[in-house]
Amino acid sequence: MTSPTSVPAGASVHGGAPHTPLGRVVGIGLALAAVVSVLVLAFAWPSTSAEPRDLPIAISGPAQAVDAATAAVDEAQPGAIAFREVDDRDAAAHAIETREVYGAIVLGAEPEVLTSSASSLVVSQLLSGIAANLEEGVNAQAQAAAAAAGSPVAPPHIDVVVTDVVPLADSDPRGAGLTAALFPLVLGGMLGGIAISLGVIGAMRRVLAVAVYSVVGGIALTGILDGWFGALPGEFWLEASAITLALAAIAAPITGFVALIGRAGIAVGPVVMLLFANPISGAAMPKEFLPAPWGEVGQWFPPGASATLVREVSYFPQADTTFPWLVLGAWAIGGVLLSMIGHFRTAGGAEPDELAAHEDDPEPADRALVTA
Repeated sequence: MTSPTSVPAGASVHGGAPHTPLGRVVGIGLALAAVVSVLVLAFAWPSTSAEPRDLPIAISGPAQAVDAATAAVDEAQPGAIAFREVDDRDAAAHAIETREVYGAIVLGAEPEVLTSSASSLVVSQLLSGIAANLEEGVNAQAQAAAAAAGSPVAPPHIDVVVTDVVPLADSDPRGAGLTAALFPLVLGGMLGGIAISLGVIGAMRRVLAVAVYSVVGGIALTGILDGWFGALPGEFWLEASAITLALAAIAAPITGFVALIGRAGIAVGPVVMLLFANPISGAAMPKEFLPAPWGEVGQWFPPGASATLVREVSYFPQADTTFPWLVLGAWAIGGVLLSMIGHFRTAGGAEPDELAAHEDDPEPADRALVTA
């Protein structure tokens, strides 16, 4: 004897098999097309709209030379660079090492351009181009001055030296390893939070799982990126701590929202972390390349704070890393607090965690019809 099977409401039956209503078919197709469009927009928009805007660059030298150089650069690339005057070359180098600026122009008898490929390879290339233009302009002025003075001897050629103050590691000279590692870090934190939400029952047990996953994952990833690939040349345990907190800051809010509102909280990962925060994180390019204020906004979310923190603990030990540590810590602690609220909500009499984990399952009568 054949048991009856359930037929979805509104579905038609043709040839003995139920069919999805045409309206639902069209709706699913349109929804999927919208999702694809959002994905393309999220990941293509930063690269297509990227251009330098108000890049902080230090400059030092005689006042007249500084004015001439800043005017020439602004004329060639309007709005690209925001110059910050410093006292001398040492002050400029210090500003680079503390990540206050991306590079510097030092004017005087021996002009020099200071770069930092570890901070941004793109900006370093931009400054190298400025150095070439500066050298051409300085020599043209020297020749013009000699001609005006009637000197029969051509002035000596002046070279503008380009110095990489904080270079990338020899094992990762293009920064590909560092940049490529940052997206899997976001993806790993997101997938960890989703997997724990689905595979672990109990809000506080999920907190423990996130802690174990983050610590072990942080050490493992640091071992791969530092010990194997050589993409992170900094102090091992400091880098491991940064990656551990980054994983926790992404995974904990996911499990926290799941504890609070159910499985719908899983959307925090793909929607907030991947589609919104990751494109504006500044991981692949300086945050100043993004339209204002999105570059700064991105630093308040785990992907942006993670990218900044990992780069700075690896290459810039003198930089002030307080802000990214606080951002990641706030997201991680916030996720734990949400889990605690969700735990006490279910423990207060509404339903235990074991039942809350199955709240989206079919009703017993529906399961009987489906499985009969």
